[in-house]
Amino acid sequence: MLLDVAVSPDDRYILTADRDEKIRVSWAMAPHSIASFCLGHTEFVSRIFVVPDHPQLLLSASGDCTLRLWEYRHGRELHCCHLTSLQEPAEPWGDKRFAVSRIAYWGRESCVALLCDSIPVVYIFRLDAPRQQLVYRQRLSFQQRVWDVAFEECRGLWVLRQCREAPLVLCRPVDGHWQPIPEDAVAEKVCARLRGDGAMLEGSAGVGDGFSGLYKATFDNVAAYLEKKEERLQQQLHKKRRQNPAPEPGGQATRVTSGDAAARSCLS
Repeated sequence: MLLDVAVSPDDRYILTADRDEKIRVSWAMAPHSIASFCLGHTEFVSRIFVVPDHPQLLLSASGDCTLRLWEYRHGRELHCCHLTSLQEPAEPWGDKRFAVSRIAYWGRESCVALLCDSIPVVYIFRLDAPRQQLVYRQRLSFQQRVWDVAFEECRGLWVLRQCREAPLVLCRPVDGHWQPIPEDAVAEKVCARLRGDGAMLEGSAGVGDGFSGLYKATFDNVAAYLEKKEERLQQQLHKKRRQNPAPEPGGQATRVTSGDAAARSCLS
């Protein structure tokens, strides 16, 4: 099952992400010919993104709660960030599995924004291309569910959330710290248009977890096996006791044959 597709800026490669934990890099002119695999995720790969101003680099996110940086042409992993380490234990979703549903990039400051499915949090990273690593900056928390995020090159980060009063929020870096801009004329104008389409937005965005059905299913059949084994042993033991009854007091066990049973019935 393919979950995401990307094309390299030079149109030479087609990259696909699938449920089987792998990223495949194929030649665009001959898609059946595989140039490399990017292997390392332990759950389905939910999103992939080729960095526009660093076309040799690939960002990927997975149901294993990691964000990874690759040199995809040779399938080489450069950096891995565990998103669960950025959570706080007191959060209600602290022990919940989640996957990234959107990767957005702002070339102006090499910022990467991650939107996670089913939790109202947007993570902000900075791509350090010379050192080939991702640097965690901060996270933006919201009271409502976040539907989508996108960067606008001249303005900042737009956040679409489940809020009828103000569905769209503009965030900008202020003194190196990203924060929502309380009063923005453009945001207010767009919000006014979106308020009338609140029902449409809620219906199209849905209310369920989009990736919940893609996780690996684990089965603990050891307990069921031991229970059935014990039942078989008890049945075998009961059968042996019926075939070999215990000896009568003062003598050996007496086995009653069909002839003896008939004779006793005649005498009675």
